[in-house]
Parts: sequence; structure tokens; C-alpha cells
Amino acid sequence: MIVVTTPNIPGMRVVRTLGLARGNTIRARHIGRDIVAIFRNIAGGEIHEYTKMMAESREQSIDRLVEDAKTLGGNAVLSLRFQTSMIQQGAAEILCYGTAVVVEPED
Repeated sequence: MIVVTTPNIPGMRVVRTLGLARGNTIRARHIGRDIVAIFRNIAGGEIHEYTKMMAESREQSIDRLVEDAKTLGGNAVLSLRFQTSMIQQGAAEILCYGTAVVVEPED
């Protein structure tokens, strides 16, 4: 599966547009991570525990996007975008979306 943030893929042509593909996950903070984060916040610097959690969330939402695009019959996703929203105090949604398409090499 090819997933790009651009509206086209060099060397490939879109032969069919299938529509919106999306994937999301909702994650809540963890008390253990919060305690470490409080100390890091006092000392300053990156909060590695949250950075890792957000990276895992992005990967999971991309995996779900790819599955959705495959279900639609696609072999690529164009114009990938991410969106984040707070669901409740301490929980956030990571959503990624793009256009599922069928591409083939240009002649």
C-alpha cells in the first residue's frame, strides 16, 4: 500500500478514485506516565512517555486507514492528513484520512 501526503504519486497514474479512507484511535493518559511527566515538567525537557504514546497512536491510526483503503479496493491513499481532538480530560483522538485510489505505473 502506498500512502502519501501529496495529491499524486510520481510515476503512477490514478485509474480509479474510491473515496474517503480513514483510521483513528482514542488514547487516554496513564497514571504512571502522568507521574513521570509531572517530574519532567518541573525539570523541563521532552516528555518521552507522551511522545512514544502519540507515535504509537499515529501508527495505529495509519494501520487502520490502510485497512479501510484495502476494504474499499484501493492500493494507495493520496493526500494523507492527521487531525487531533480532545475527547475528554486526559483522552485524545488521533484521526488520519485521505483519498483511497487504485494506481498503476505510467507507461
